[in-house]
Amino acid sequence: MEFSINDTMINLILFGPPGSGKGTQSDFLVEKYNLHHISTGDMFRSEIGGKTELGLLAKSYMNKGELVPDEVTISMLKKRVEDNPGVQGYIFDGFPRTVPQAEALDRMLEEMGQSVNLVELKVGDDELRRRLLERGKTSGRADDTNVDTINNRIQVYKDNTIPVATYYDSHGKAAFVEGEGAIEEVTNRLFNVVDSL
Repeated sequence: MEFSINDTMINLILFGPPGSGKGTQSDFLVEKYNLHHISTGDMFRSEIGGKTELGLLAKSYMNKGELVPDEVTISMLKKRVEDNPGVQGYIFDGFPRTVPQAEALDRMLEEMGQSVNLVELKVGDDELRRRLLERGKTSGRADDTNVDTINNRIQVYKDNTIPVATYYDSHGKAAFVEGEGAIEEVTNRLFNVVDSL
């Protein structure tokens, strides 16, 4: 699928359920296209690690497999963008997760004279569970080791987050990539989509 963006910037929402490979693939996209990776997960972990009030609040939601409230996420994201001016573009990883967040992101970027496109990694539920349980063996994240929590995270994604892809698709600003298979295969599929921008 082809869509147009500002000629001088590549802004991407790398989208997909927990365990779809967004973090891994973001690294390759950052390296190839000289983008700045903004991960809400990293932002939350930074706050949690610092034991800030915001971090403790975010942790209480994440431990239950729930989404952190929009106003908290949006304010954190805006600060990250403001702290990194002059880059070639951004990869938004884990954000937006709701249509109101998507609308807020669009407004923020429009004020900067930019736009964003969504690229979704499609991965089946069984594969997601397998990947997350495997990751939980080394990640130290409690939400990667409990099957009930994992199932809840996948369901929250389906209930609350998939409408974001529908929102961008309805505006002609979405593409969908098969996220299963070898890492290199998925990376090449992503590069082909980005190169078509």
